Amino acid sequence: MPTAIKMPALSPTMEEGTLAKWLVKVGDTVKSGDVMAEIETDKATMEFEAVDEGTIVSIDVAEGAEGVKVGTVIAMIAGEDEDATPAQAASAVAKAAPAPTPVRAEPVEALPSPSNAAPEAKNSPSTSSGRTEDRVVASPLAKRIAADKGIDLSAITGTGPNGRIVKADVDGASASPKSAAAPAAAPAAAAPASVAAPAAKPAAASVPDFGIPFEATKLNNIRKTIARRLTEAKQTIPHIYLTVDVQLDALLKLRGQLNKALEAQGVKLSVNDLLIKALAKALIQVPKCNVSFAGDELRTFSRADISVAVAAPSGLITPIIVDAGSKSVSAISIEMKALADKAKQGKLQPHEYQGGTASLSNLGMFGIKQFDAVINPPQAMILAVGAGEPRPYVVDGALAVATVMSATGSFDHRAIDGADGAQLMQAFKSLVENPLGLVA
Repeated sequence: MPTAIKMPALSPTMEEGTLAKWLVKVGDTVKSGDVMAEIETDKATMEFEAVDEGTIVSIDVAEGAEGVKVGTVIAMIAGEDEDATPAQAASAVAKAAPAPTPVRAEPVEALPSPSNAAPEAKNSPSTSSGRTEDRVVASPLAKRIAADKGIDLSAITGTGPNGRIVKADVDGASASPKSAAAPAAAPAAAAPASVAAPAAKPAAASVPDFGIPFEATKLNNIRKTIARRLTEAKQTIPHIYLTVDVQLDALLKLRGQLNKALEAQGVKLSVNDLLIKALAKALIQVPKCNVSFAGDELRTFSRADISVAVAAPSGLITPIIVDAGSKSVSAISIEMKALADKAKQGKLQPHEYQGGTASLSNLGMFGIKQFDAVINPPQAMILAVGAGEPRPYVVDGALAVATVMSATGSFDHRAIDGADGAQLMQAFKSLVENPLGLVA
């Protein structure tokens, strides 16, 4: 009997995901390790690999389906000696899926009324158009698209497993007169529970546009997670902000010397690489800031793992330099470049962005002078650095022009007192202005 392939939990916090793209089709043979699909989690778009060898006999969740719960059957695979017919796959899906919860709904014109509806036979035949004797068989995504376009699903021939109507079937269809004329306020019938994908979520609250032209873009899972976590952070964490001005001239000089020495190895240090190292060493020097508030306890970490904010096409993500305080700046540079590339491609693995003891956000490359960053819970601090620029500055007791950068630490005041935060900022400033300590 074919084996059910279920929506995997690709991260410890994942409860549902979007099946962004299928890389296989019905009839394809796969072996262990082959990439079958791309799944969008709350953090990144990740590749889903086959565990067993076999033939894909059905795809039960359409490409683009959102909100697919972990554990939902998304496809069926048959082994070498197993029956690979669609009927056998459908039977296996039914066995793998939990029994649907009964849903009470008011009858509407599109469905048979309770008085004349015959009980559905166990062997009710399905047709190639995606219809049984009693209802249209379509994926939730196809139903939602059809409702938006005013398309009558009963007039569409399904091309999915067992004649199921899928997204591709309704994309090119046009609205039927019957559907287009239906009142907009008509109540929607409760659809039977589906194995292929969960029911569509309620629409977001309506926001007035005041007649201003706009283009709406649906939020992906990553952007939804960013919005939720930042809102929680600002609502639940009492932020305190501490800013210092840091002279960069010595650091820039050392960077030039190091890059000349590392040129043969193909390594080119950025200022950000050195700042990662400086923040990590400062946290080790001031352990009262290398902490996390955990309800009724305070956790003090023995190493500094620095989460570095990276702007990816799908949204902000923070890959982690683990134990940055003990790594050389060249190792940090190589690792950071690889992580940033993976972040921009949406290929980071959970262990590469989950965790961290503190964060660094650098907007200096955009000419931003100074800003306050939002803490990334459960961390207790984040350092925001701006651009290094020529400013009047007192050097050796005399006014001069120096390259100066403003750095602002955001601290969770439940876990870190102002004086301890100030000591961290002082240690960071000292390390940057006396940078030989970063390579010692």
